[in-house]
Amino acid sequence: MQELTSCESPSGDVAALVRCADLLTGWGNAALGRNASRIVRAGLPHLLWPAPDPAVLLLGHFDTVWPVGTLAEWPVTVHDGVARGPGVFDMKAGIVQMLTAAELAAGVDRVSVVLTCDEETGSRTSRDLIEEEARQAGAVLVCEPSADGGAVKVARKGCAGYQLRVTGRAAHAGLEPELGVNAAVELAHQVLELEHLASPAEGTTVTPTVLAAGTTANTVPESAVMQVDVRGWTREELDRVDATIRQVAPRLPGAAVRVDGGVNRYPLEAEMAQPLLEVLRLAAQDVGLPAPDAVRSGGGSDGNLTAGIGVPTLDGLGAVGEHPHARTEWVDVRAMPDRAALLAAMIDRICTAGDDDARVARMR
Repeated sequence: MQELTSCESPSGDVAALVRCADLLTGWGNAALGRNASRIVRAGLPHLLWPAPDPAVLLLGHFDTVWPVGTLAEWPVTVHDGVARGPGVFDMKAGIVQMLTAAELAAGVDRVSVVLTCDEETGSRTSRDLIEEEARQAGAVLVCEPSADGGAVKVARKGCAGYQLRVTGRAAHAGLEPELGVNAAVELAHQVLELEHLASPAEGTTVTPTVLAAGTTANTVPESAVMQVDVRGWTREELDRVDATIRQVAPRLPGAAVRVDGGVNRYPLEAEMAQPLLEVLRLAAQDVGLPAPDAVRSGGGSDGNLTAGIGVPTLDGLGAVGEHPHARTEWVDVRAMPDRAALLAAMIDRICTAGDDDARVARMR
């Protein structure tokens, strides 16, 4: 874990990602007894260990949100069973547990593994790889960080992102502002309209995030732009917001509004996790551990993608700790052996032909 976390791998830094992929290739080859396929998209190296007859896909990512050089000021430490460092919780420790579980499992001939390097930026180049391997396997175990106390994630909000571009008309702000069409004012109208798209009762959020307008202090802005973040628990809610936001109309005469973007990940809905949650409970009994709690999470992951195409998916099977994407992130090292053993027991149950829970988990 210390070695992997010390191998910095920020999203988009191809050289750093290649170094990390090289390290993981050797470890994965040894754990699975077969060689990785390196799938390069737009220069980004994703790793795939395909099984001949897959029953389960282990899914994770090795990119982090921390730029190269962070390690110099924030080195990896382990003290009193607590590990700290950039990306240790999200999700370097989870990868170590995943590969350890592969070594512990009775057999990995039916286990495929995908480790991608663009999850933190939306999985744009790895999405089709993830979805294809998930379809073949029929069940997905995602080794993203656990929720508080080691809970697994049986539901995740879906995510959508939009960019609203307003076009107005420039004019001198002091001499003849009436000849202009103020794109900033139009954008303000659009911000207020977005309030009506959210649904607190359904847990749907529509949040303006980054806004910009204008060029100089004495010019009526001729353009403005806004980024909008949308989250929802159901596919229906994301589709509702998507359809409505595309119908926005300008309020000011002479202004124009263009909407770009769309749904990035549909939700991981609880019914897609239920079959594997039952497997988890049985696996916990197999290894003499209490079954982790099951919770919903507002954040998205690649588990959204696999659940979104109808493949049973259980998320949050990675490390126990807190605070992903923060300089306070940490991992409970003492929990790692039990988490790896639990994951291995799940793999064995899913891959054992004839088990009732295996048949349920492999719904296609």
